[in-house]
Amino acid sequence: MTLRSSILIIDDEPGLRKTLATIINHAGHQVTSAGSAREALLFLQKGAYDLVFLDLKLQDTDGIQFLPVIRKMYPLMPVVILTAHASLDSAIEAVRQGARDYLLKPFEPALILDRIACILAEQSQPKRQMNLIGQIQTLVGQLTQMDAGNNDESSAPLAQTIVDPARFLRAGPLTLDLYAKIVMNGEMSISIPPSTYDYLVTLVRHAPSPVAYETLVTEAQGYNVTRSEAREIARWHIYELRKALEENPKHPRFIITVHNVGYRLIA
Repeated sequence: MTLRSSILIIDDEPGLRKTLATIINHAGHQVTSAGSAREALLFLQKGAYDLVFLDLKLQDTDGIQFLPVIRKMYPLMPVVILTAHASLDSAIEAVRQGARDYLLKPFEPALILDRIACILAEQSQPKRQMNLIGQIQTLVGQLTQMDAGNNDESSAPLAQTIVDPARFLRAGPLTLDLYAKIVMNGEMSISIPPSTYDYLVTLVRHAPSPVAYETLVTEAQGYNVTRSEAREIARWHIYELRKALEENPKHPRFIITVHNVGYRLIA
């Protein structure tokens, strides 16, 4: 019999808490729910969990402030931040403070379960590897504290570079989180289907150069097709991207068609 993983949800929204618990329970995990940091602390004092979901905004405290409390109790316990605020700054700060990852509300059940599976798989690594991760996280925390204390330009980039090497891909106002598969346009989160998201990643990586139809399909979906086939496949995904990004999809300003070649991103 497979041992059920224990997961703690800390969120002050009863509806979301119940929905998230139901999704996770149905996947075979054991769920404990807390509506406040005070309640969560009582649960945590009884023992560690395999994974914690922590809301960024709680009624009795800020998730960023509660995160160090959790990490001090259990340095190796992974924490995923939940936030309804489409702010990349808060997400980066949470990662800098030691959070394993973050999810923007509302989120899809499949994305939640995929993230849980990935994190729990990482937690099953040999003890030596887990200890190394803990040491790295502790070092990052110390660097972050030094950064906050010094508050100078020279230390800030160092802490961010250690925590987040190549996680974010940027082009103009667009920021792509390659881990969470989230797209930000300025401070706004944009909903894009997962398969279409990979087309945007390809366009951003090549920007502002044109990307051939075949290259788009190969890099985004991993298989080779003829030019005519690639053109038809890419057309639908470009249509979805334009709906999400363009003010007027019929007259695009960002994703431009290059006749008989493919598309290019101008940002």
